[in-house]
Amino acid sequence: MNMVFNKDSFSLVGKVALVTGGASGLGLNYSIALSMYGADVFIVSRSQKGWDEAQKLVEKNGQQVGFLQKDLTEDGAAEEVIQAALAKFGRLDILVNNAGMQIRNNVLDFKDEDWQKVINLNLNALYYLSHEAAKVMTKQKSGKIINVGSMQSYRAGKFIFPYTASKHGVLGLTKAYADALAPYNIQVNGVAPGYIKTDMTKPLQEDPVRGPEIKSHIPSGEWGVPEELMGPVVFLASHASDYVTGVMLPVDGGYLLR
Repeated sequence: MNMVFNKDSFSLVGKVALVTGGASGLGLNYSIALSMYGADVFIVSRSQKGWDEAQKLVEKNGQQVGFLQKDLTEDGAAEEVIQAALAKFGRLDILVNNAGMQIRNNVLDFKDEDWQKVINLNLNALYYLSHEAAKVMTKQKSGKIINVGSMQSYRAGKFIFPYTASKHGVLGLTKAYADALAPYNIQVNGVAPGYIKTDMTKPLQEDPVRGPEIKSHIPSGEWGVPEELMGPVVFLASHASDYVTGVMLPVDGGYLLR
């Protein structure tokens, strides 16, 4: 594949991106970033929280947005989601598997149903959605799948067992899918956010012990902000990354170096 690199290499004009959990948290930043570079965005979430705000921000970038309220862990959800995106926009070029959850508990108290819940959303739903998207992308001989990993794709999490297992699984699945889909000109990569300042991590940032501990572990000395994930996602969604596949890109200020 001969590539000519120019300013349009990062352009997503004419592309359609599906972002799970794309109306809140880091997912909203991915939706904004992709629309900023010209993609229309289809957002799936379990509730309608943040939809108005997401619509405003995507439309402000001159792009269209579609929504579907769906629990991704339901039987048949993946097919329904992909069909809804196709019904709205007629095509699918980029899938961002962002939706996820985390449950904490001590090792001996960890509940079976909490294990099931986290694995079902973070790993199983991501697999089924990638599988359905692959059926569309292989036909058109192009596509980008971007999986959201975590520092727990690499490290232990002694209170978040299913989360750690799921995010290790996401890393493995990213590699396996990248290998399998490469002949169809589909790239499968991931981003692994480090410690990012969000509402969800606020208690951790303010924790008198854990807060400073994390900060001292980051070579850059600072927690990241959500905007710092926007560039990497645009890169992985664009032609600029056509020869990059099977990679989980840590966006962590160097956290994993120590």
